[in-house]
Amino acid sequence: MQDLFAPKRVAPTLHHGDCLAVLRTLPDASADSVVTDPPAGIAFMGKAWDEDKGGRRQWIAWMAEVMAECLRVLKPGGHALVWALPRTSHWTATALEDAGFEVRDCLVHCFGSGFPKSACVLKAINKAAGAKREVVGSKLGTPGYSLSQGQGNAVYGQGIGGSGYAERECEITAPATDLAKQWSGWGTALKPASEHWWLVRKPLAGTVAANVQQYGTGALNIDASRVGTSGGGTHCDRRDENGQCLGHGNAGRSTSGETRHGPDTSGGRWPPNLLLSHTEDCAEGACADGCAVAEMDRQSGTTKSSGGAGAASRGAMGKRVLGQYALDRNGKNAGGLGDVGGASRFFPVFRYQAKPSRKERGNGNVHPTVKPVTLMDWLIRLVTPPGGVILDPFLGSGTTGVAAVKGGFGFIGIEREAEYLAIARARIEAA
Repeated sequence: MQDLFAPKRVAPTLHHGDCLAVLRTLPDASADSVVTDPPAGIAFMGKAWDEDKGGRRQWIAWMAEVMAECLRVLKPGGHALVWALPRTSHWTATALEDAGFEVRDCLVHCFGSGFPKSACVLKAINKAAGAKREVVGSKLGTPGYSLSQGQGNAVYGQGIGGSGYAERECEITAPATDLAKQWSGWGTALKPASEHWWLVRKPLAGTVAANVQQYGTGALNIDASRVGTSGGGTHCDRRDENGQCLGHGNAGRSTSGETRHGPDTSGGRWPPNLLLSHTEDCAEGACADGCAVAEMDRQSGTTKSSGGAGAASRGAMGKRVLGQYALDRNGKNAGGLGDVGGASRFFPVFRYQAKPSRKERGNGNVHPTVKPVTLMDWLIRLVTPPGGVILDPFLGSGTTGVAAVKGGFGFIGIEREAEYLAIARARIEAA
């Protein structure tokens, strides 16, 4: 009998060109999963590759055509995880359904590193009236986002995904007209603190049992994605050649535990559809202001899960903190874990950096939306069988490819922009 999980160690293949054209050259049912970070259709930072193609209908039609080719290249039952900005997430979901995928879930990744890209209503009124504002002080802020007296907005020195906006001294100005004073403190946007990952699946060929036996796809790798009993977290750099977590010295800290990466099923919570990230300013054992992990723990307080391994729930699930019980490999309640900490321990937690380190980004990496390798590692392990082939039609600077080769997966990446392809190739080769 063929071992579907035997390591394949396939060399990564990178293609330069339009993703739709390249996808049409790939053979049917040749990929085990799709994990990709496509454009959002908002012309982010004025980039042409993120334009809306002429509007909602045009963008959805284009994305559906691309994902229909991904569907063809996927094996039956193969899963895809597709990134989306909340603002246009419904466009992405519609395109995925139009392409023929089944929507299974939506993973929400929460972080505290975004900054509000908001227009100041007070300033707009002053400008329309031709009134000059009096400078009353200065404050650290982001270039292009000067502060006005009474605004009260936090201005962050970094952008989503590591675009790296540096702080500088910005002017604080007073309202110049009586009408402007009435609109002091009003803006036009919220601070971004989450992103979506749509979990979809190609229709099965028969039953789940038949599909997984024939193709090795159709199911999620729960044991490789469990939230460790020592607390939420996936920043694991101590694994053996089979991906097994070797254990850590920081066990018991609710904001810096580990996820089980290997086949060990002795413990760990069932992976949820909510992911948390620290900010780049968080230190070991001390979180910075705005950290999603710390805020959850502050609101929940310290709780203890009942019992220990194997303890019976006795119908008390609904009376206790959600997620305190472990589930065995059959999805049955395995009893309380008896652990102590904040509510963040129930969720995967990543050492997210809004601006990844120079080592992680690679020299000369100017891509504006670089994802953390630890996040991509967790995502690809969830939907890809060991040694399977991952397809990414929107390669960007190659973070998914870096995580794939580090995890022993095969990888197919496609990128239209020559500049980004060169960056991705260098990062993947270094990995």
